[in-house]
Amino acid sequence: MSGAKLEIPEAIVTALGDWVQRAAEEAGAGPREALARTEGELEAARGELADVSAARDAAKAQATARDEEIEQLMAELRNARSIATDALVGKAKDQLAIEGKDAQLADLRAQIERNVAAQATLSDARLTAEMELVGAVTARDNYAAEIKELRARLAARQG
Repeated sequence: MSGAKLEIPEAIVTALGDWVQRAAEEAGAGPREALARTEGELEAARGELADVSAARDAAKAQATARDEEIEQLMAELRNARSIATDALVGKAKDQLAIEGKDAQLADLRAQIERNVAAQATLSDARLTAEMELVGAVTARDNYAAEIKELRARLAARQG
């Protein structure tokens, strides 16, 4: 046996090579499918992130617009108060100069009450606008937290 050389028949070598190739392909099929699924999930997460980012940007824009609207309403309210006060003072001076001051004072009191009621209505409108702004800011913060969570999940999947 020391000088004899053992040769494997070509058919066995070919069959063994085919079997090894099939075994390698079957062993790699699971990881390839998992990789394809993971890539699909990653693309879906990226799309979701883009949607949430767009929603966040829209909420920020809306909050900015509401801030500007509130500032404008506040300026208008200050202007209206100034005009109403000037008008009431002028009217009060005119009415006090006329006889029958008691009746005029009652009328002036009624006007002041109407003005106070009108100012309360404006104040309620301002409060409503501020509450809507708080809601928009809360929605923006919720979107930001959701984006942060999605980024963390995406990083965990990539890592």
